[in-house]
Amino acid sequence: MGRRKYTLMPNLAIVIVNYNTAALLNACLASIPDGYRGGGFEVYVVDNGSSDNSLEMIAREYPSVHVIASPHNGGFAYANNIALSRILERADRPEYTCILNPDTIVDPGAFDVLIEYLAAHPDVGMVGPRLLLPDGTLDKACRRSFPTPEVSFWRMLGFSHMFPTNPRFGRYNMTYMDERQTIDVDAIVGACMVMPTTVLREVGGLDDSYFMYGEDLDWCFRFKQYGWRIVYVADAVIHHIKRAASRQQPVQTIRYFYDAMRIFFRRYYAATTPLPMRWGIELGISAAEQMALVRNRLRPQRAVRGSAL
Repeated sequence: MGRRKYTLMPNLAIVIVNYNTAALLNACLASIPDGYRGGGFEVYVVDNGSSDNSLEMIAREYPSVHVIASPHNGGFAYANNIALSRILERADRPEYTCILNPDTIVDPGAFDVLIEYLAAHPDVGMVGPRLLLPDGTLDKACRRSFPTPEVSFWRMLGFSHMFPTNPRFGRYNMTYMDERQTIDVDAIVGACMVMPTTVLREVGGLDDSYFMYGEDLDWCFRFKQYGWRIVYVADAVIHHIKRAASRQQPVQTIRYFYDAMRIFFRRYYAATTPLPMRWGIELGISAAEQMALVRNRLRPQRAVRGSAL
């Protein structure tokens, strides 16, 4: 990719979905060669109709990147699946596949650590790194429990924030665990997910019923249904910018977030949840959505950076 020369055949395919993130994408792409030193790799960038200079930048700086223009902006899962399908259709499929956000910077050797872990643990179907925010703190979304009715209940009541080190109340983001400890988790986040391509072929791609948010959680649930372990690998570090340039979010983004909650709950938990609790959870999601919209209106307006959408 780009200026790096290597002789090994690519055994890692990296898929990045881009929308108006030229500067962030440039930094991300520049970090990948040092991020994977142990083998060859190839990068697919699926562009969701960017109006900035993203495509010109890729052509100039990274001519070996495979650029795919999405026919329409169908969301994060839809765009990723375009590239994932191309990878799976190939006879010379790479051994490993990764989806990566454009607002990430890969630490030297991070992909080596993740792939070495997969190679040493054949019962593991997906791994994710320790994601660090710009201030150096952990991006809590990088290791999660599934939002079962009980886990969601404690979170909606605020107990997960009041008692983060309690194993019962802190389960959603596993805040009771040392962030430097490699552990099995229910789910990791779509900012970086690495898996053997054979497992991807077995489980299938992301569910594009989710336009934005939730698709990574749903994917992890399906990996678990197929019997695969998911592991948070603490020794692999990737930095995640994550909305660093904006405090105020577009209203539609907030709606996508809570719509994803509804889809996931209704698909996997509603049928086995007692009706009064089901109503309470649905009401809680709607109340949280309205509060988020109100808080968003009260925040100062800033320039909203591009995203994967």
